[in-house]
Amino acid sequence: MAIFNTKFARSSLLMLMVGAAVLAGIVIASVVLSRMTQSYFDEVIKLRELRAASSDMILYLRAAESGQRGYLLSGDKQFLRPYIAATQGMERQRSRLTQTYENQTVISFHIEQFNVLLERKLDELKSTVALADAGKFDQAIDIVRKATGREIMDDISSLLVTLIRDLDKRLNSDVQDLRDTSSVLTWFTVGGGLVIMIVIGGAILIVVQHVRELSRAHREVEALNTSLEERVNERTDDLIQANREIQRYAYIVSHDLRAPLVNIMGFTSELDQTLKSVSTVILADEQKPTEDQIRAARLAVEEDLPEAISFIRSSTRKMDGLINAILKISRDGRRELKPERVDLQELLEATSDSINHQVTEAGGEISISVAAARALVTDRFSLEQIFGNLFDNAVKYKHPERPLSISVRAFITGRNALRIEIADNGRGIAPEDHERVFELFRRSGLQDSPGEGIGLAHVRSLVRNLGGEITVTSTLGGGSTFIIRLPMDLSQHVRSTGS
Repeated sequence: MAIFNTKFARSSLLMLMVGAAVLAGIVIASVVLSRMTQSYFDEVIKLRELRAASSDMILYLRAAESGQRGYLLSGDKQFLRPYIAATQGMERQRSRLTQTYENQTVISFHIEQFNVLLERKLDELKSTVALADAGKFDQAIDIVRKATGREIMDDISSLLVTLIRDLDKRLNSDVQDLRDTSSVLTWFTVGGGLVIMIVIGGAILIVVQHVRELSRAHREVEALNTSLEERVNERTDDLIQANREIQRYAYIVSHDLRAPLVNIMGFTSELDQTLKSVSTVILADEQKPTEDQIRAARLAVEEDLPEAISFIRSSTRKMDGLINAILKISRDGRRELKPERVDLQELLEATSDSINHQVTEAGGEISISVAAARALVTDRFSLEQIFGNLFDNAVKYKHPERPLSISVRAFITGRNALRIEIADNGRGIAPEDHERVFELFRRSGLQDSPGEGIGLAHVRSLVRNLGGEITVTSTLGGGSTFIIRLPMDLSQHVRSTGS
């Protein structure tokens, strides 16, 4: 979880840095391109004003010249109106042209030459009009015919047309630059926007992934807490049950061990009495024993003494068997488990082979169906002991009136649990003895088979060592079904429980 948080922090910081860099790039580019656009725009405005002033100057000159020639040719003073209007506005137009030219720095124009030519043209216009006003139309027309005014006009027109042509070129170039700059700004903004969208999308994905991981981790923590509570409850129940079993074992052991001990003590007292009877006869020095004493001594030697010794031997053998049974269960609890992969079908078939002849000779059968849950990881030796005891019990307590039938089924329950059912059609177990049969030194039903009552107690001990549980469902005379629940993987169970 800490590693993931660090990764999330680094990824988020990286996305923020990328987003900030892209945004800063867009802002800087926007500022630079905006300034360039403004610069181009200002230049275009200035150049357009200069072009307008140049065009207007040509119009004024042509209007003045047209008015002059119309007046000279017709003598009609109506033609002087455009001349007068043009010449009156000429100075204003020249100031405008000069000012607009000085406001820009990209176009070169011979302004001094233009002013000289303009003065000469204005002088030519004024002089001819003045002669005409004086009635000297012929002299004025002669001046016009000399083409001096036309040449001046051509020079002025050439200068202004060249200026306008240069202005048009520059304006077209600036307009194209404006378009290019606007296009670059547009694409840069769009590209930057896309990058920011990608960054935002990446950030959203990272956040979503982080939220998912947090949710998954939260679910895992909840599942772990739940499973921890379940394990704690299970372990608590196991401890309570183990404590109860220890108490029962203590009671059973003390009771069953005390019985032969009491017998030994009782027959030891009888030996003591027998010894007194014999001593009376054997140790009599001078006094001759009576017939009754001799008869009592003979009876003690021939009957009481062998009987007492026999009972003492029987009791010691019983004590030895009980102690060995207790030691066997104790050793099973201390034995180190060795989880390994076990083929359940093969193990059951191998175990059933040891009793197969006893079952089939009487017309019985053994069926094994565990194909859906064959492989598990567990302690092979413990499993062999469990099935060996259950199969032996099925043979030992078979019903006398029908052939023995044993069936074994196994199937998976839950995520990591295996349920095994060993059913037989034997004598069965009374409902009140379903739990009692698993207690040490306890047996159920007719006791016509040898045994000390440790088989099923041993089986339960082995099953619990494997992390499982065993129960029985049975009716008297209707057979029994032993149900074993085991983890599929003993190694995982050992790690989870820490045992």
